[in-house]
Amino acid sequence: MIQKKPTAKTQIRCATYVRKSNEEGLDSGFSSLDAQREACEAYIQSRKHEGWVALPDVYSDGGYTGANIERPGLQRLLADLLAGKLDVIICYKLDRLSRSLLDFAKLMELFEEHEVSFVSITQSFDSRTPMGRLVLHILLSFSEFEREIIGERIRDKVAASKRRGQFMGGTPPLGYDVKCDESKLIINPVEAETVRHIFGRFTEIGSALRVAGELNMKGITTKSWMTKKGVFREGRAWDKSHIYRMLHNRTYIGEVVHKGSVYPGEHEAIIDRGLWDKAHAVIEKGNKERTEHPRSESPALLRGIIRCGHCDRSMSPVSTRSNGKIYRYYCCGKASKSGYDACPVKSVAAGEVEQAVTHQIRTVFRRPGAFLESLPSYEREETSALTRLDEVWDDLFPLEQCRIVKLLLKSVTVGIDGMRIELYPKGIHTIVLEMNTKGDIEA
Repeated sequence: MIQKKPTAKTQIRCATYVRKSNEEGLDSGFSSLDAQREACEAYIQSRKHEGWVALPDVYSDGGYTGANIERPGLQRLLADLLAGKLDVIICYKLDRLSRSLLDFAKLMELFEEHEVSFVSITQSFDSRTPMGRLVLHILLSFSEFEREIIGERIRDKVAASKRRGQFMGGTPPLGYDVKCDESKLIINPVEAETVRHIFGRFTEIGSALRVAGELNMKGITTKSWMTKKGVFREGRAWDKSHIYRMLHNRTYIGEVVHKGSVYPGEHEAIIDRGLWDKAHAVIEKGNKERTEHPRSESPALLRGIIRCGHCDRSMSPVSTRSNGKIYRYYCCGKASKSGYDACPVKSVAAGEVEQAVTHQIRTVFRRPGAFLESLPSYEREETSALTRLDEVWDDLFPLEQCRIVKLLLKSVTVGIDGMRIELYPKGIHTIVLEMNTKGDIEA
């Protein structure tokens, strides 16, 4: 028990905190939370002669672990503590507040900072003494040890169940439903046809992006399902990452994977081994081609800066090879994942957009104009360095050009009606300062 020194207060406001790790029995007439609350209130009543008064609000977390402090009841308690609404925090047991030694130490520091006492009614200790602090840490260490043992048992149970081929919860894959009474996967005939179509279509065209686009055109979504708690999870539009995850999911050939090991599953397969092997042969062929013909090593001048104005997504540099030549583009993130039909901008030729941006930057070098108004007057006189930079621009290394562009540009937004460039005025200041202190930038 941690108690504050006696004060002149006539009342000591006591907040009761109760917690239970699982939800079992919470809907019954009298749960573990009720038992904790009654015991805490009885303890407060026994100290009534000292001015202890129970606050009407009980801070309760049912179904929340003590391994962290992300609990609504505890967060509400801490908010009231910071607001100065309480003097003592009462718990039935130390581990009801926290099972983490680190979290508990932080909470104790917060309590002491705001002169709030903590009382565990079943474990008597005083943290003001060295022995009390030792007992406190021993008790909390055992709580943390118990939590880790429980976690280890759960992990062992999951591993043993997966070795037997059982489904251990989570979102069921498209093509399967969960038989609730047995927690077993059963085939959904309608969805299973979609799964077979995806595997078959991918082996034909070899493009996950095109498969995703075709599914979206038909209005087919990813898995929609109802959780055990009755919450409906609606399916989403497809993108190529969904397709590749499906193509690598061994559940579809009747297997279960756990930490790299594969076991025969209890459920029925949707895809036969022959179709699985064909799909993976196409994937391996694509991987081999990308290895033999890597993308251009030239740095993308606008990487991390250019965005699609229609979708408000970043645009990534991509390249294709045709007749021995490499063609570079910046592709909208939405188009690259969900198909080119998902974005009217789609992609822009890298060379053209980079040339337009470079022209704009070099115009600023030659005629800084309004950008210099944000600089002190003495720095405006030093901007002749920008003219020198314009003169040597073509001789700079590509990586140095990229660095300068990132200093100057805030964003480049490409839309169906044109391009908008936004610059950092302070970037000019940085470049001028570099050139006037270190000399010309090396080519």
